[in-house]
Amino acid sequence: MRILSGIQPSGRLHVGNYFGAIRQYLKLQAEGNQCFYFIANYHAMTSVQDRSTLEEMTLDVARGYLALGIDPEKSTFFVQSDVPQVAELCWILNCVCPVSLMEKATSYKDKIAKGLPASMGLFDYPVLQAADITIYDADLVPVGADQKQHVEMTRDLAGRLNRAVGADVLVLPEAYIVPEVAVVPGIDGQKMSKSYDNTIEIFQTDKQTAKRCAAIVTDSTPLEAPKNPDRCNVVALLRLFATADEVADITAKYRAGGYGYGMAKKRLAELINEHFADARKRYDKLQAEPDYVRDVLREGGRKARTVAEATMERVRTACGILRHM
Repeated sequence: MRILSGIQPSGRLHVGNYFGAIRQYLKLQAEGNQCFYFIANYHAMTSVQDRSTLEEMTLDVARGYLALGIDPEKSTFFVQSDVPQVAELCWILNCVCPVSLMEKATSYKDKIAKGLPASMGLFDYPVLQAADITIYDADLVPVGADQKQHVEMTRDLAGRLNRAVGADVLVLPEAYIVPEVAVVPGIDGQKMSKSYDNTIEIFQTDKQTAKRCAAIVTDSTPLEAPKNPDRCNVVALLRLFATADEVADITAKYRAGGYGYGMAKKRLAELINEHFADARKRYDKLQAEPDYVRDVLREGGRKARTVAEATMERVRTACGILRHM
């Protein structure tokens, strides 16, 4: 199967990124799928427009993905802007896209409600995303449940173009949603997101991790009193890292009383630091090898362009787009 997914370089990688997406990417890679993973720097421009910030965050995400196990020998790993054909396909899809379809995008409404400027880039985001997906003939798109609508829009737009030109020039992808992946809570209890500034970053020091875990919001129940583990953000995060036996032990201590939130936060920090210890070492090594990271992205971009150009040749021919090059 051909897999396609991307991530915006709009902040440093965090625990939510790992359990919500990257862990699944590694599994799909290990299963021998044709995986295309990209850093969506065009998409990031809806919120990040400072040159140096965008450049640095793009390279930081690249280091992070490689450190966590994305293998450029097994997956095509690249930066979105290294494939200019995607912008061309975005325009063609725009020409068959009804404005009413974009007006239904819940993510656009959510982002506007959170204060992001109502730019055309933000409004047109699902069309560019559709171009990202269809230009690589992707079969499956790993997404969270909250992103399923964008895959449905992609199928809609691909179908509209196919019908307009009278040929199946674009593959209609399917959403790949892993049901057991829960929403990862941030330190404030909302979904962990860079937008909410509530993340626990993966590539930080042990002390920084402990400090961030200590900031997780809990109620004011005293240490000696029983607590409800099912309503605790700390326990929700512990379930991601601890063994089933340890989770059972901690939840029993919660209900019995005498076990404080501070104890649980300390144990959470220890588990996070243990889990990402090796990846942090690889990340530090990659920071010292910037040429290697750029070479990986350059080669990934070359591979991605080859696939994208083949798709665009079909699309241009079917649409009657003449090129004299």
